[in-house]
Amino acid sequence: MVAVRIVTDSTADLSEEHVKDCGLTVIPLNVHFGDETYKDGVDLTPEQFMVKLKSTPAIPRTSQPSAGEFLEIYRRLAADGDEVVSIHISGRLSGTIASADAARGMAEGSVTVVDSLSASQGLAMCAMVAGRAAQAGRSKDDILALVQRLIPETYIIFSVDTLEYLQKNGRIGRAQALLGSLLNVKPILILDKDGVVAPYDKVRGKSRVIPRLVSAVKERIPAGTKVRIAAIHAQAEDAAQALLEETGKHYQVQEKWVAPIGPVIGCHTGPGAIGVIIQRVADGE
Repeated sequence: MVAVRIVTDSTADLSEEHVKDCGLTVIPLNVHFGDETYKDGVDLTPEQFMVKLKSTPAIPRTSQPSAGEFLEIYRRLAADGDEVVSIHISGRLSGTIASADAARGMAEGSVTVVDSLSASQGLAMCAMVAGRAAQAGRSKDDILALVQRLIPETYIIFSVDTLEYLQKNGRIGRAQALLGSLLNVKPILILDKDGVVAPYDKVRGKSRVIPRLVSAVKERIPAGTKVRIAAIHAQAEDAAQALLEETGKHYQVQEKWVAPIGPVIGCHTGPGAIGVIIQRVADGE
């Protein structure tokens, strides 16, 4: 019987438990500190990354996996006739989709590449649902339809301590307008429907960040909806836990967890970032 195999990338910041339980294959992106290159989540943990980020003057760079790395994975997974669904970080944030598409064109088996228009736990949620559907024996067409329903129902709302990292790494998107804001003003940002970082609001002082993030979530998804929620953080676990609990009070929460921001995403957010990812649970999951 033909099986469907799910591939994603390390910007999903998946836990080892989620990878194993959902039967996922994860391809790592690269993090560059000067002449040193690390595989995201393989050679460098979130904790190790933040230590290096604070101790190294240069802003680290990131790069996508090569098409050759993708091709090796696709050929291995499809060797027995299995089909591959490869779900990745927004193409507006990374060249990862381009590498995956190039490899798909060279692969002999059935490979479909999906732009999640998301990142971090938003990407993780889409990959996890796809993985569970594949384990349940769902067809490739069913899985693709499920993921396409979930993509526009996945929202990422976050705040950073400084826009410096987004700016220097060229991922600031439409949030450019917030540069030069007043001291102690914290930006509230979203990943918009096009997969681009965009401004949503701004608040004065850290104490107002969590309440505004929660209210922003309620503006996107009505209270009482069945959802899964993840709170993300860069060395701000207590704040992320509080954000998760406050958000969850307003919904029928099917799953929830707190996750550290990994090295690649951390290159763009810097330390102190927190965010909430919420996804409406799709019919037929």
